[in-house]
Amino acid sequence: MDNATAIDKRRLRESFEKAAPAYDAAAVLQHEVCRRMLSRLEFVKLNPAAILDAGCGTGNVVPAFYQQFPRAAIYALDIAAGMVRLASARAPWWKRVLGRGLIPVCGDIERLPLRAAAVDLVWSNLALQWVNDPPRAFGELRRVLKPGGLLMFSTFGPDTLRQLRAAYAGTDRYTHVNRFIDMHDLGDMLVHAGFSDPVMDMEYITLTYADVRALMRDLKTIGAHNVTAGRRPGMTARAVLAAVERNYERFRQEGRLPATFEVVYGHAWVPQKRTMRDGKPVIEIKPLREGNG
Repeated sequence: MDNATAIDKRRLRESFEKAAPAYDAAAVLQHEVCRRMLSRLEFVKLNPAAILDAGCGTGNVVPAFYQQFPRAAIYALDIAAGMVRLASARAPWWKRVLGRGLIPVCGDIERLPLRAAAVDLVWSNLALQWVNDPPRAFGELRRVLKPGGLLMFSTFGPDTLRQLRAAYAGTDRYTHVNRFIDMHDLGDMLVHAGFSDPVMDMEYITLTYADVRALMRDLKTIGAHNVTAGRRPGMTARAVLAAVERNYERFRQEGRLPATFEVVYGHAWVPQKRTMRDGKPVIEIKPLREGNG
């Protein structure tokens, strides 16, 4: 990965800490993608005893999980402690009183502070775009899942914020938009991490704004502004912002400026351990390819 597009995790944590109190009011896209993921989950036969919400944000999925899986233990993990506190408050009051509320975990998806095979379902809604080493992250998610467990996630693909990226092109030498990974590459990473039966698909969701600054305010409000290592130190120059505003105008349609998001969905399973009738493990023996000996 290009060092300029690497995520500065310290800045990322600070950004989401500041965004936590006002996050829900501005996170229209995040809430919509959550609803769409839940509709997909309805078709999956699964009764998890433990769930990890990896990158939980303010816990927008928590009420649905308590309704669908009332007996499940839910780990709410986020890199920002402020987000974890808000997610924990989504647990029903009586569960909190009895000490059965969410299990708050402040941590990084690339280094999960959970034991191996701890959960049956990992859910991650629009969080994986913030990792620097996706193969490592998938390896960690694979590690904490039990055999037969399910990973279900959404993230952003390369066409995300393409208009904003184009508007910034040539204005200066800094990075302004995070890098995003292609759907097919993500599928390959799942296989290499040891998942089976990966299913990937994507869709475009377009939000519209009166002007560029409104888009930038929304991104900042939810903590999703530029935290790459190659960002401009300090505030963006007025001349650069003026150029971006001019450049973005060529995308205006019906009086509004579009902001495109390529939303990638994926799910995959952890293979079940195969055993014979007597309980002994099945060991596959594969023939050597020609030239291997």
